[in-house]
Amino acid sequence: MENEVAEEFEIEEQSSGLGFFEKYLTVWVIFCIVAGILIGRYLPGIPATLNRLEYAQVSIPVAILIWFMIYPMMVEIDFSSLLQIKNQAKPLTIVTISNWLIKPFTMAFFAWFFFRQVFGGFLGVELANQYIAGAILLGSAPCTAMVFVWSYLTDGDPKYTLLQVALDDSILVFAYAPIVMLLLGVTDFAVPYDTIILSVVLYVVVPLVAGYISRKYLIKNKGIEWFENVFLDKLNNVTIIGLLLTLIIIFSFQGDALINNPLHVLIIAIPITIQAFFIFFLVYFAFKGFGHKHEIAAPGSMIGASNFFELAVATAISVFGITSGAALATVVGILVEVPVMLMLVGIANRTKHWFKGEVTG
Repeated sequence: MENEVAEEFEIEEQSSGLGFFEKYLTVWVIFCIVAGILIGRYLPGIPATLNRLEYAQVSIPVAILIWFMIYPMMVEIDFSSLLQIKNQAKPLTIVTISNWLIKPFTMAFFAWFFFRQVFGGFLGVELANQYIAGAILLGSAPCTAMVFVWSYLTDGDPKYTLLQVALDDSILVFAYAPIVMLLLGVTDFAVPYDTIILSVVLYVVVPLVAGYISRKYLIKNKGIEWFENVFLDKLNNVTIIGLLLTLIIIFSFQGDALINNPLHVLIIAIPITIQAFFIFFLVYFAFKGFGHKHEIAAPGSMIGASNFFELAVATAISVFGITSGAALATVVGILVEVPVMLMLVGIANRTKHWFKGEVTG
């Protein structure tokens, strides 16, 4: 079973390098920001109409696009790989502790420090709190999709990467809402428990169950080769397209705020970037200290440093609204994700010699 899991993922990995959309994701994000701003300014009827299409504070158009983003991630995950968890217990433990017991709290701290202490006088209390909330939503869930690309670019162990993502997705269902509610409560927010739980159900549980069921059904009836080479290939760009369309919608609402306060994008990016580097090196040196190979340390550190920004955007819109500072903060997280992670890939690749002769287990 272990060999089958590794071989299955290696087949996917051969075509999982940084594709055209992923390579220029920051460029597409900027393009969508401009497009959204222009729509909001010159075609205000479009965002006004979209704003009316909501149910229980959930934007229906955005919800549909979020599902387009998240379902392709979930359908790729083979949760049966969790049966092999004992074979990678130590590295899985290191990253899981970082992802769920350290990372959300350091993100909350960096956000509080920069938005309330360093830039508090410039932002004002209300807007600073909104940005803190967005950062908390961003830092409370590890990435589950782009990490396969980062693993590929750092020659990471595909079996370990698959196990870590499957484990994180399983924990995400139960841990994301409590951690977010705890941290928002600590930062003096009135926590809308029902809306946060609804967001987790809509944007994690529903696509996860749909992905699991459809994966099992399609592999059983069409075979693993058709599933990987035909079905997944068709889904290849669905996530990115859904993300970009969501950004256009968001910035059709956020345009005026961005034009009036362009410096805010830079301010928001500072703690998010610092957090990524801090967590990367924390996990990277932990792997080094415990004697693990680079092929484990690199993807583990990249998983820790990156964020499940699709979920963060969806939750921010559901909880705080599409025009909120929290939603803007999560979008800035998308803007900096690819360039920051590519810098970390470069660091990981240039420091492979640090891990020569290390053990695997």
